[in-house]
Amino acid sequence: MRTNLDFSPFIRSSIGFDRIFSLLDEATRFSANGNGPAYDIVRAGDDGYRIVLAVPGYEMTNLSITQEGNLLTVSGKLPETETPEHLHMGLRLGNFSQRFELADYVDVTNAELKNGLLTIALKQELPEAMKPHTIPIGKPADKQIESRKAA
Repeated sequence: MRTNLDFSPFIRSSIGFDRIFSLLDEATRFSANGNGPAYDIVRAGDDGYRIVLAVPGYEMTNLSITQEGNLLTVSGKLPETETPEHLHMGLRLGNFSQRFELADYVDVTNAELKNGLLTIALKQELPEAMKPHTIPIGKPADKQIESRKAA
């Protein structure tokens, strides 16, 4: 079931939030876990994250991880083999492409495949200028007097 959300009241009164509104619109348009494997997203500390994908039957040579800007794509491609007759098919085996939208300054630091779980470690490293810092409170008049003395 798709719900159309109208962001126009927010867009009219917001400046510089275009990317957020397009992300929200896209999230309502597509299923989060379309044809890809099951996954978890875990917070690991203040600035770290982990994505854990269940990829049974895949080997490292069958998987690829690509980061292009703020888009992380995890793909899996199994070699073509003869398909057996399934009586029940509960595993999602086959080619897939799973996309994750990353925040600014989030990069992949490590990826590991162990026991059918692909773990991708991510870290958000804000530039020094973006980190919170304390602004000293001074008297503006004092700075004005100092600049007059220098002239």
